[in-house]
Amino acid sequence: MWVLLRGGYPLRILLSQRGEWMGRRGLPRSLAPGPPRRRYRKEALPALEVPVLPVTATEIRQYLRAHGIPFQDGHSCLRAPSPFVKALPLKDQNGAAASFSLFIDKTTGCFLCMTSLAEGSWEDFQASVEGRGDGAREGVLLSEAPEAEDSEEVRRIWDRAVPLWELPEPEEAQLARMMFGLTKVTDDTLRRFSVRYLRPARSLVFPWLSPGGLGLRGLKLLGAEGQGDGVHYKETTIPRPGVYHNLFGLPLISRRDVEVVLTSRELDSLALNQSTGLPTLALPRGTACLPPALLPYLEQFRRIVLWLGDDLRSWEAAKLFARKLNPKRCSLVRPGDQQPRPLEALNRGLNLSRILRTALPAWHKSIVSFRQLREEVLGELSNVEQAAGIRWNRFPDLNRLLKGHRKGELTVFTGPTGSGKTTFISEYALDLCTQGVNTLWGSFEISNVRLARVMLTQFAVGRLEEQLDKYDEWADRFEDLPLYFMTFHGQQSIRTVIDTMQHAVYVYDICHVVIDNLQFMMGHEQLSTDRIAAQDYIVGAFRKFATDNSCHVTLVIHPRKEDDDKELQTASIFGSAKASQEADNVLILQDRKLVTGPGKRYLQVSKNRFDGDIGVFPLEFNKTSLTFSIPPKSKARLKKVKDDNGLAAKKPSSGKKGAVPQNSEACLDQAHQPCQPDPSKPSR
Repeated sequence: MWVLLRGGYPLRILLSQRGEWMGRRGLPRSLAPGPPRRRYRKEALPALEVPVLPVTATEIRQYLRAHGIPFQDGHSCLRAPSPFVKALPLKDQNGAAASFSLFIDKTTGCFLCMTSLAEGSWEDFQASVEGRGDGAREGVLLSEAPEAEDSEEVRRIWDRAVPLWELPEPEEAQLARMMFGLTKVTDDTLRRFSVRYLRPARSLVFPWLSPGGLGLRGLKLLGAEGQGDGVHYKETTIPRPGVYHNLFGLPLISRRDVEVVLTSRELDSLALNQSTGLPTLALPRGTACLPPALLPYLEQFRRIVLWLGDDLRSWEAAKLFARKLNPKRCSLVRPGDQQPRPLEALNRGLNLSRILRTALPAWHKSIVSFRQLREEVLGELSNVEQAAGIRWNRFPDLNRLLKGHRKGELTVFTGPTGSGKTTFISEYALDLCTQGVNTLWGSFEISNVRLARVMLTQFAVGRLEEQLDKYDEWADRFEDLPLYFMTFHGQQSIRTVIDTMQHAVYVYDICHVVIDNLQFMMGHEQLSTDRIAAQDYIVGAFRKFATDNSCHVTLVIHPRKEDDDKELQTASIFGSAKASQEADNVLILQDRKLVTGPGKRYLQVSKNRFDGDIGVFPLEFNKTSLTFSIPPKSKARLKKVKDDNGLAAKKPSSGKKGAVPQNSEACLDQAHQPCQPDPSKPSR
């Protein structure tokens, strides 16, 4: 049998709500079973030591033809007879003949049988067709039934939840509607979608029903908390998010439906369906990810409209998901003041059908006019902060220079050997990952175990060796981050690395890839004996990947060998000028400890294509937490640089507060000390 290890739970949380202590998953202790169990492991991407090549749609078609298996070409999947169904006359939940109930993903080769719910990899399908080993016809990988503990928890919560209209106190029902913005959503809509309300947790409960709506496979709880003038929503899923593949609203879809609207929240689906009468589905993980396992359920639709939200992040996610769904059948609702998310549009009395008619086709030719771009340009001008990207929480001075982390860019990072490049870039990426940026790490220099240990220490902001009793607590929280590792070590081929990155973007919707470092890919390139030409080719490949996949790539490159007493510059990056030319951002970790003593480092932004701001700011290494932090009392904390050579422009010293003295570089080395001019040197 093929077995997928699934299960486990997030960190145990204790919260007080309505006089009850909140247990695991944020539920009342009376609803939460025993202590968490960590029986699952986040999937690692394929190790390249094993000669496993990615399968292509052409290879899948050739294999099916060679074995006499008929198939139908779909939007993102191939449909074929299922070898896992004995009684062929059966119908699946959409009414299709079971003989063509097997869906094979064109990109990954993974399959799903709609009738038996068998699923597995392309190798599993081949083994089943050929009758090899555990791949015999009866040895299928069935969609895992919920664990006993999950089933009990789901049933206990569902039985205690009640419909809103059955709450004994009308004031409580009205308050719940106001909290979730459901004042204009009718009881009939809530009843049709089987939405309930859990009073002890003050949460809406959305069911995950099995195909045909005959069984309960899981739940999503949506809690609302007041936050200033707005409301903050908190989601909890059972089972855990990684295996919660619920397209909310799927049981209401008819096999005759050819158009559907996808939303990022269940509340938006309720509003859309009530207002327009169109079939609507809510993605289980919102704008974070569209799992490929859901694609077979969307094959029947000839047109898909994505209305995911009202900000630029939702717009970028919609364009990314459209590529996965086949952009020729997708249309996108552009965010705007008169086109907010569906629930808000309903509450404001807007015409949702009219908004849907303004949806733009995701597919277009290679040449576009400004008329097609003007709304996108307006979106960036009217949402400057969102257009600047996601801001770092741990590096505020980096925000002042780079403004944020943006998709589709290439960042080149360099620094002297032993200066702490990997340690810094791991915290740099961890900061973004904790904010929901799906991150893929490719560490060729150090093992994944050692890298994960460093990142976990940075995440906990302290050494766990001295407090092992807290390891499980921090490990559970760390495990919930959208963080993945490539199982590479040592020299690798650029082709296999790019293929793995493509796979990760498709399956996990990766937004940030870290490659540490480029030199480990140069030994496998047979393009030329010239290492400079090989490096240029690799840099060009990463540049193309970042642009084509709207994914940020951070590339670590070692510098040339320089004298210890000289600072690195953009020209110090190993190889030709192509790396710095192709890069959108160039970051240099300057290390002065060989000249001024240990611990004297600062980060220099020597290129910033987004708005041109460059400069330097000091870093202080905390050995206990393995983190770099900004000295809180330094007056020379940040310097913007305007000259072309990447070095700090020296300004005349003055007695005024905030002036940058002539010997500012020495002040940066002293990190904690306020900058004072050197009395032995005259001012210019």
